[in-house]
Amino acid sequence: MTTTPGEVAGIRYIVDDVAAAIDFYTTHLGFTLHTNPAPAFADVIRGPLRLLLSGPASSGARATPDDSTAPGRNRIHLIVDDLDAEIDRLRTAGVSFRSDVIAGPGGRQILLTDPAGNLIELFQPAPR
Repeated sequence: MTTTPGEVAGIRYIVDDVAAAIDFYTTHLGFTLHTNPAPAFADVIRGPLRLLLSGPASSGARATPDDSTAPGRNRIHLIVDDLDAEIDRLRTAGVSFRSDVIAGPGGRQILLTDPAGNLIELFQPAPR
């Protein structure tokens, strides 16, 4: 599947190691490498999501004030068909989780982190 620029939503994550981030997102979360023009930057795509991975030497990282480098509650939200299977697969691969599974009226979710500490939410919608 090819995604055209008009169909893509881009999110920038500041990462410590671009190569480790590429490996994490492509190996564990189903992203494909789009471009990697320099060691300081790459972008990966999953469906309509373009994740811009900006290393310390990238212009995106240099534009970020020093006091805002700590990851917060913002995160990308990835819908999965079987949350328990994804958790098992990722734990087996050594991925770190930041929460337990939380269930609510809309579904179930868990938080994990990429190698730079950025949050990712895996979400399984409740049956309708």
